[in-house]
Amino acid sequence: MSQTHFGFETVDERDKARRVRGVFDSVAPSYDLMNDLMSGGLHRWWKRYAVTVANPRPGDRVLDIAGGTGDLDLAFAPLVAPTGTVVHTDINEAMLREGRNRLLDRGIVLPTVVCDAEKLPFADGWFDIVTVAFGLRNMTHKELALQEMNRVLRPGGKLLVLEFSKVAPPLQKAYDWYSFNILPKLGKWVAKDEASYRYLAESIRMHPDQETLRGMMREAGFGHVDVHNLTAGVTALHVGIKC
Repeated sequence: MSQTHFGFETVDERDKARRVRGVFDSVAPSYDLMNDLMSGGLHRWWKRYAVTVANPRPGDRVLDIAGGTGDLDLAFAPLVAPTGTVVHTDINEAMLREGRNRLLDRGIVLPTVVCDAEKLPFADGWFDIVTVAFGLRNMTHKELALQEMNRVLRPGGKLLVLEFSKVAPPLQKAYDWYSFNILPKLGKWVAKDEASYRYLAESIRMHPDQETLRGMMREAGFGHVDVHNLTAGVTALHVGIKC
């Protein structure tokens, strides 16, 4: 049986999805609060930037993969209204439920689908925009997921991948210290789950860097891929155009 990584640990491929699901089942109730604490609120700016770059128009069809608690869905919904649609998806039911309830509290009703990004249940060429924010690194077969994202996009459509990436070298030591000392403690105090936030720090280090991910997106069929480094590379926005 093939193996992959779960943070710094090597695990059976079949076991990774189960363990990732366990992480997000645990953190779902405190996910939004922890994002604000961990990033000092910067995650909100990163997501706004992604939506601006996506440049959605009324009538567009948007697929949000690993949509979780719905930040991007909340932003896209009014921009594609009244004739467009945003499909809110996640492989984790607990996260999806948190997002659905949050959307309903804001008076927004969207299609909400539990699905695996490696096997998307949508027709070829259906969407104008596909987004995945802070979810790609948790996928077992990233290449398959990127191919599926390409498949469901129309020609000329955009894929936006917002993800933690390789930070600029002058900040590396400080970033490592923060990631492996502060993040797990925040997880312990706020989410009552130190292990899940240690996994978060490890999963970021195991994720492909900016140029490697650019190459993976090209291999998946995207003819043009731009990379936008945000906050000195703490995160990067990859924008792929389907030719």
